[in-house]
Amino acid sequence: MRVVTWNLWWRFGPWEERQKAILAVLRELRPDVVGLQEVWAADKGGNLAEWLAGELGLHWTWSASEAPGRWQRRIGDDTVGIGNAVLSRWPVVECAALRLPVPEEFDDGRLALYARLDAPGHRVPFFTAHLTSVPDGSAVRCAQVDALARFVAGHRRGTDFPAVVTGDFNARPDDPEIRLLGGYGTDPVAAGPALVDAWEHADPAAPSATWDGANPYVGASGVPGVRIDYVHVGPPGPGGLGGVRAVRRAGDGPVDGVWPSDHAAVVADLAGV
Repeated sequence: MRVVTWNLWWRFGPWEERQKAILAVLRELRPDVVGLQEVWAADKGGNLAEWLAGELGLHWTWSASEAPGRWQRRIGDDTVGIGNAVLSRWPVVECAALRLPVPEEFDDGRLALYARLDAPGHRVPFFTAHLTSVPDGSAVRCAQVDALARFVAGHRRGTDFPAVVTGDFNARPDDPEIRLLGGYGTDPVAAGPALVDAWEHADPAAPSATWDGANPYVGASGVPGVRIDYVHVGPPGPGGLGGVRAVRRAGDGPVDGVWPSDHAAVVADLAGV
């Protein structure tokens, strides 16, 4: 099963050209399931996830932010919504959304989206989340990770396939919120099963930064390259079901001169489907 997670940078920058580049990358990857963050839906122009799904022949589901005002003010357009989406080769038979906890002064409606996928032989509990990017917000993200872990635990039951949790966590691999999700080096650990960072299976020499100064949308920020986007997977099921086979970046260069997003995507191949 090929899993992709990607933050699509909403309606920022040359979004019409970027939309085409995003599609080109996903078409080449041929994913089975995609977790998307910063997906737009406009009164005029439709929903980006719906359009991508139609172009790629995939099923889709989406959940909108309940507090998009901070985003809308940045582009001066209150007719455009923002949210998370899942694209899937297989039907989505169940879905739910969780608004992640955050202090009111920082609330921009970030959420986690759950979709249960009717894959051959196994139903797959799939999640995609977008944690706060508040500077020095590790404590806030830890609270969000705890809420996410409880959300995952509540929807994990009834299948041998491990939970697959994707998203933009706005945190480095050694930050407390990521260690909390993995259940190591923290006290207490997050609720629910410990989740393994798929990147542990990557080629050590492979470039890992998903927020990379080589990207012109990022370079102006002066922030050094870091990995902040993840595919996490629960303990493998019988016979290694859902185990990580390979992982790498994608969408990490221009397509016909256009960078698709300010984030690179992460691609993980899992066993068993």
